Amino acid sequence: MQAQEVLRQLWIPELDELRQYVRGLPTSALMGMGAFAAITTYWFAFRPKALKGPFDLGMQSVEISGSERARRSILNDSDEPITHYYSDAQTMYEVFQRGLRVSNDGPCLGSRKPNQPYEWQSYSEVAERAENIGSALLHRGHSHTGNKFIGIFSQNRPEWTISELACYTYSLVAVPLYDTLGKEAIGFIIDKADISTVICDVPEKARMILDHAGGRQSKVKTIVLVEEFDTELVTHGREVDIEIMSLQEFESLGKANHQEPLPPKPEDLAIVCFTSGTTGHPKGAMLSHRSIIANTAAFIKITQVHCMLNVHDIHVSYLPLAHMFERVVQSVILIHGARIGYFQGDIRCLMDDLKTLRPTVFPVVPRLLNRMFDKIFSQADTPLKKWLLNFAFRRKEAELKNGVVTKTTMWDTLIFKKVQASLGGRVRLIITGAAPVSATVLTFLRAALGCQFYEGYGQTECTAGCTMSMPGDWSAGHVGPPLPCNAVKLVDVAEMNYFAANGEGEVCVKGPNVFQGYLKDPEKTAEAIDQDGWLHTGDIGKWLPNGTLKLTDRKKHIFKLAQGEYIAPDKIENTYNLSQPVAQIFVHGDSLQACLVGIVVPDPDFLPIWIKKKGIEGTYSELCKNKDVKNAILEDMLRLGKEAGLKSFEQVKDIALHPELFSVQNGLLTPTLKAKRAELQKHFREQINELYSKIKL
Repeated sequence: MQAQEVLRQLWIPELDELRQYVRGLPTSALMGMGAFAAITTYWFAFRPKALKGPFDLGMQSVEISGSERARRSILNDSDEPITHYYSDAQTMYEVFQRGLRVSNDGPCLGSRKPNQPYEWQSYSEVAERAENIGSALLHRGHSHTGNKFIGIFSQNRPEWTISELACYTYSLVAVPLYDTLGKEAIGFIIDKADISTVICDVPEKARMILDHAGGRQSKVKTIVLVEEFDTELVTHGREVDIEIMSLQEFESLGKANHQEPLPPKPEDLAIVCFTSGTTGHPKGAMLSHRSIIANTAAFIKITQVHCMLNVHDIHVSYLPLAHMFERVVQSVILIHGARIGYFQGDIRCLMDDLKTLRPTVFPVVPRLLNRMFDKIFSQADTPLKKWLLNFAFRRKEAELKNGVVTKTTMWDTLIFKKVQASLGGRVRLIITGAAPVSATVLTFLRAALGCQFYEGYGQTECTAGCTMSMPGDWSAGHVGPPLPCNAVKLVDVAEMNYFAANGEGEVCVKGPNVFQGYLKDPEKTAEAIDQDGWLHTGDIGKWLPNGTLKLTDRKKHIFKLAQGEYIAPDKIENTYNLSQPVAQIFVHGDSLQACLVGIVVPDPDFLPIWIKKKGIEGTYSELCKNKDVKNAILEDMLRLGKEAGLKSFEQVKDIALHPELFSVQNGLLTPTLKAKRAELQKHFREQINELYSKIKL
């Protein structure tokens, strides 16, 4: 007691002095102090809590005993992969039936016309239309035991999904077609799969099929068109013995000849998804219902704790339905009775669709993320704006590192609210796949968008994904641990100095999500799947200490330089793509040359801003012809290459600037936006030769 009295006596003068000081402050200062105290108290009381992962994020996969160092997800209770999540949804037909039940026949598929709101079809309406189309297909001679392949040649729209469901309802097999494959490839697929009926969206696509059939015996007998068409098209069809019917007419035919559903079994073939590849004819990956369901179940398993979907969720469908990434996302949506809203069909109107639809689920590809990233930074056009943007990002990045995902900080209100609103303002789950995304872009957008943002990796041959990042682990630079539906192992690639014993090698996948093989192509199937059932992806990866996979290289895209050094251009291109003015790059070399050269497409939005700081101005076209601009970009690329640890022979010696983006339309990218190296080499042969002619080693 005496000690307390002494302390009280000692503090009385200081407290009195403090009281006097506070009383002397202006009212505005006192109000400010009070507001600051209130905000601080509120923040600490209600600040977002860190997401706790479903397990220790320090070890996200475990080694399977006796399996040549194969690893599985820590989420699995045993070494056996999961095959389904819901016992009443083990085929794609059952997925929809479950959605119909849990949604209480709620809205299912939505579409819109320009400047109009979304109009929705209910689950029961979709089911009825699917039965009518399926019944018409059976009436026209299709069956699950015979003529079972049905072509779907359309952009994303409700009729695509309804036609697909029609196939599943009667154990038929959907075969997507897409015009970016080219006429020759479409004809190849039709012949390979013996497709006699194709459902098209617009007359132009029907004409492509008719042109393929011209002057020969066509396997196609019926084309069903969603959009209106003229009598000239019908006449053209008769000339090559192909009947043209409207979808409305086809549905009426099915309604008049209705047949009871004939649901498939899990092991039955669901879809043949033709992959374009970078060379040669497309290959038809055969995927069973079990494969798609396993991939769907794995995604649900990972997100079940913190981001379980429900009937209130809305997905925006704009990524091609001809590819499995979008198809698996739709499966996750439908199994929970949620909604799918389709974009208008013009990617330039996507932002308007997002603002109207206000989706909660938004799958993306790296190309779109790069554009978003560049646009945000291009708008920070003063030193102060750039400083504020970077400062806000650092504050939110610090939260991310602590596992906190939020869009309620003052930095969201002041800086990031606009970009969040551009996506509709309600997005709570984003997943990116199809190609690598830079760690810089991924981390920034995770912070800016303030929602759960996953990165996945896979390919058509394992349905869509084989690894995926985990909730709570918002670090970049890896693609997560194996999915719960498959195991992953790395195998030696001795010629590239990668050895599994060192935790590096070719990524191989095994599980129910792995495809059955390529349609009528046992040779290619044997190249892809070994005798033990492991799918060889051709990608090079390494295990990180926390059990996640990092992709480092590509086995198939390697070549030797004249001095015998092996080069993996993908790795080099991924490094150079971090350069702010670079939109796309193609790195070239061969065994007759001792160095590398590159073709660079500068970013049309960012280049003028970036180069202006160096005192150079002009139109985009003028800048692409400017030697000083080229040298500045090359210097920045070489700096990044050095920082990334590229060896001297892995750095390009010179580059040429090209003003037109590589695209699917100009034949330089595959429909999954991968580089067609053979086509790029042929297209830029003149520039490549010129670059080498000027290099003196």
